[in-house]
Amino acid sequence: MKRVTGVSILLILAVILAACTTATPTAAPTTSGGGTGATGGTPVTASVSMSQIKFVPETLTVAVGTTVTWTNEDTVQHNVTADDGTFDSGPIAPGGTFSFTFTTAGTYAYKCTIHQPDMVGTIIVTP
Repeated sequence: MKRVTGVSILLILAVILAACTTATPTAAPTTSGGGTGATGGTPVTASVSMSQIKFVPETLTVAVGTTVTWTNEDTVQHNVTADDGTFDSGPIAPGGTFSFTFTTAGTYAYKCTIHQPDMVGTIIVTP
């Protein structure tokens, strides 16, 4: 019986440890699911929040191959529209998300067309 209890305790500790090592970034690129990053096939993601009628961070620098996900944390609808037409999310309801993978280096200015000129952002994509 003691052996079963010891195994149970080890299993519980393993689950707790696994939960402690999981983190979600809010701005910095990190390895995660989706897309292929510039690091030899390692998927890379980054996040931008839509909060208080602002993009947070307003400027984000990522590597080619990074998938950026915008999350609407406001209580009103937003969108994410590139000035050059590269991407356009359409309406994003509160709690909704939009993701885009950047495959070409460059600077991508974007805005929420509902709340411009106050709600603008820039993604800088490096080779």
